[in-house]
Amino acid sequence: MIFRQLYDATSSTYTYVLADEQSREAIIIDPVFEQVQRDLSLLDELGLTLKLILDTHVHADHVTAAWLLKQKTGAQIANAAVNGAEHVDIPLHHGDRVDVSGVILEVRATPGHTAGCLSYVLADQSMVFTGDAVLIRGCGRSDFQQGNAVTLFKSITEQIFSLPDDCKIYPAHDYQGRTLSTVAEEKAFNARAGGGAVEADFVGYMDAMKLPHPKKIAEALPANMRSGMPEDGKMPAEPDWAELRITFSGVPEVEPEWVVTHRQDITLLDVREPDEWVDAHAVEGAITIPLGHLRARISEVPTDKPVVALCRSGRRSAMAVSILKEAGHDRVANVRGGMLRWHEQAL
Repeated sequence: MIFRQLYDATSSTYTYVLADEQSREAIIIDPVFEQVQRDLSLLDELGLTLKLILDTHVHADHVTAAWLLKQKTGAQIANAAVNGAEHVDIPLHHGDRVDVSGVILEVRATPGHTAGCLSYVLADQSMVFTGDAVLIRGCGRSDFQQGNAVTLFKSITEQIFSLPDDCKIYPAHDYQGRTLSTVAEEKAFNARAGGGAVEADFVGYMDAMKLPHPKKIAEALPANMRSGMPEDGKMPAEPDWAELRITFSGVPEVEPEWVVTHRQDITLLDVREPDEWVDAHAVEGAITIPLGHLRARISEVPTDKPVVALCRSGRRSAMAVSILKEAGHDRVANVRGGMLRWHEQAL
């Protein structure tokens, strides 16, 4: 199985991608609206087809990317039926199974943080995605969204702590950079529910917590009841000056063929060294500034057209894109694969 754990620093949210190595079909769990491009880029680079979008609960600290990913990929949205969220294709109940070819997850209802929390258990019980029901050495709060400490304690002990001790726990959040735990660790060391705690211990701890509401709660809750669809129902604005492909490393790219057909509409910036222009021929009409000189000579790059950077392999020109952005150029891209790909396409 292909497995990736991704992180959103603003909300401290983990997003998970699971996919079958043979079918290349993928599931994503707890995607974040602002990270859609990152997630799509990863799927693209790994050659995966997104089929299923899962949320563990109606989040209060960030907006889910479920609706947006559905528009981009055609994948189905699955969420707890009890939540009653809009645009959900597969309403989930305790005991259901969701799957793509080669990856099966068991659905376990784990309410208490909210009324509609779900945890997803890999079929062989080697992994569980607990949302906020169990965090690493902690758990989600239980003081809003129909939360209940007694219910949460039962969810943790009956649904999570009943899994094999070596089952890896992957939570929806961690605020200290920790990435995973195990059932055995949390049973022993969880600060709220572990170490032999009984219901009275847990409820007393939770009732004594006095936390401010999440900063984005007023925005996140209504948006997440729409599965993340913006209030106006419109897709977010995207650059429309080129057929851009954003890499997982965050670099906007265009194909060499697009450069050729739009040559008059762009400024082409060749950042190779002079000896490369002699050996490999300079591209006619391109501005030639070696990468090492670009910052000092940035004023020579026109601002009236989009700028597309080029080098031998696309690596140095990717750095050129960063330098151009720093200098205030907002319509910039790298030639994907550089001159190597250019020649492969016989352009």
